[in-house]
Amino acid sequence: MRIGELAERAGTTTRTLRYYEARGLLHAERTANGHRTYDEADLRLLRQIQVLQRFGFELEETRPFVECLRAGHPAGDACPASVQVYRRKLAELDACIAQLQDVREQVGEQLARAEEAMDELAGPVTQPGDPQPHPLCELTRPDSRLR
Repeated sequence: MRIGELAERAGTTTRTLRYYEARGLLHAERTANGHRTYDEADLRLLRQIQVLQRFGFELEETRPFVECLRAGHPAGDACPASVQVYRRKLAELDACIAQLQDVREQVGEQLARAEEAMDELAGPVTQPGDPQPHPLCELTRPDSRLR
C-alpha cells in the first residue's frame, strides 16, 4: 500500500509516517518511480507505536517494541528490551503518583487552614431567635443619640 493509504488506515498523517521513517521506526520499500510502499506488518508496527504513545510513552521508548515485532515475535512486548521499558515506565509513573499524592496532601492542608481562618473571621453564626450581641459602645446602637 502507498503512504496515503497507510496513513488513512492507521488514522494518522503522511507527515507523521515520514517522520517515523526518518527516526528509523518505519521502513518503506520504494517502487521504481520512488513511491513509498508498505505492507500489513508496517500497519501493525504503527498501531503498536500509537498504543504506546497513548499510554504516554515517548517515541524513542517505542523502539524496542517495534524491533521486537520486526524480529518476528507475535507481540511487541515479547522481548526483554520491551519488558525493561515497561519497568522503567512503571517506575516513572509511580514517582509521578507519589509526587501528586504529596501535592494533594499539601493542598488539602492549605484548604483546611483557609477554611479554619474563614470560620474564625466570620465569628459565631447566629440563628433566628438567638439573643442579639451587645454593642461594644453606645454610639454603635441605632437608637442612641449624641447629647
